[in-house]
Amino acid sequence: MTIVRVEPGGGTRGPDTETVTLTEAVGEAVTEAEERAEVPGALPEALAGFVGYLLRRVFARFAASSDGPEDDSREFLVLDALTGGDWASQLDLAERLGINRTLMVGVVDRLEGRGQVRRTRNPDNRRQYILSLTDEGRSAVEAGRRAVAERDARLTAALAPEQVPRLNTLLARLLPPGAQDLVRGTGHLVAQAHHRLRRLGDEKLAGTGLRVRHYGPLSLLATSGPCPQQRLAQELAISGPATSQLVDELVAGGMVHRGRDPHDRRRHALELTELGHTQLKRVEEAVGVLAAETAELLGPGGEDELRALLGRLLGPAHPGAAEAAATTRRD
Repeated sequence: MTIVRVEPGGGTRGPDTETVTLTEAVGEAVTEAEERAEVPGALPEALAGFVGYLLRRVFARFAASSDGPEDDSREFLVLDALTGGDWASQLDLAERLGINRTLMVGVVDRLEGRGQVRRTRNPDNRRQYILSLTDEGRSAVEAGRRAVAERDARLTAALAPEQVPRLNTLLARLLPPGAQDLVRGTGHLVAQAHHRLRRLGDEKLAGTGLRVRHYGPLSLLATSGPCPQQRLAQELAISGPATSQLVDELVAGGMVHRGRDPHDRRRHALELTELGHTQLKRVEEAVGVLAAETAELLGPGGEDELRALLGRLLGPAHPGAAEAAATTRRD
C-alpha cells in the first residue's frame, strides 16, 4: 500500500518525490516511541560491546533531554543544509539527511508556510522540487545554530572539551559520504548515525520478520531461560509498555512463549521457542555483520574510541556504562 500526497487543485506529486509506503511511515513512529521509552539502568553486558546499541541508548537519552519535538530538529537540519545553496531535489535532500520521505513533506510544508523556504518546480524535471532558503530562513538558521550549540554543550558535559570534536568526527564517519558535511552538532550527528545503523541492520533482516531491536530480548531470553516480563524490562533498561510491545511482536511471530514461572506459578514467564532459537541465530548474524561494517567505517581504533566516548555520555544515567563500554569486546 502506498500514500501519495495530493496537491491543492487535485494534482499529485510524482512517485520519485513523495510516494511512501504505509509500513515506512508507521515504522518510523513506532521506533521513535520505543526509543523514548528507554529508562535508566545497568547496560546489558551482552549488548554493551556494540556501538550500535550504545548509540541507540545515547540517542534515547538525548531525545529525552530535548527542548522541543523531533520535528524542530528536522526543520533545522533542512534549513542548515540549504545555507550552502539551493537543492535541486527534495527527495535527494531527504535521503542525504536520513529523513523519512513522508516526514520530509511535512517539514518542508511547515518551513514554506513560515516563509523560511521557497519550493519551486525543477524546470529540468517537473516531478522534482527545488528548495531555496529565504531571508527569514537564514535568520532562523542563525538562531538555531546558537540553540544547537547550547544544547550540545549540556548533552556532552561529561566529556573533556577536546573529546567533543573527536566524537563528532567519529559519528560523521557513520553517515553516508554525501551527508557528512551536511549534519552539524553532536545531537544531530548522534540521531543521524543511529537512524542509519538501524536502517542498515533492518535491511539485512528483510523478509525474516525480524528487526535489529529484537536481538536484545532474544539473546537475553536465550541466556536467562524462563524469565518474567518485568525482569526482562529491567535487564533491557526499557519501560514496561516498550517491553510489552517487543514481547507481543515476538509472541505473534512464534519466537517466544508465555508460560508459567517455575519459581512462582502465579506469574507468567517468557521462554524462547524452537523457532525463537533459530531466529536468534539469524539476527545474531545480521548484528555481527552490521558491527563489522561499523568498525570498518570507523577505521582502525575508531570502534573502541567511539564505544568509550558513548559510554562516558551514558554514565550519569547508566551506572558503570563507561567502564562496560570501554572494556567489553564483541565475540
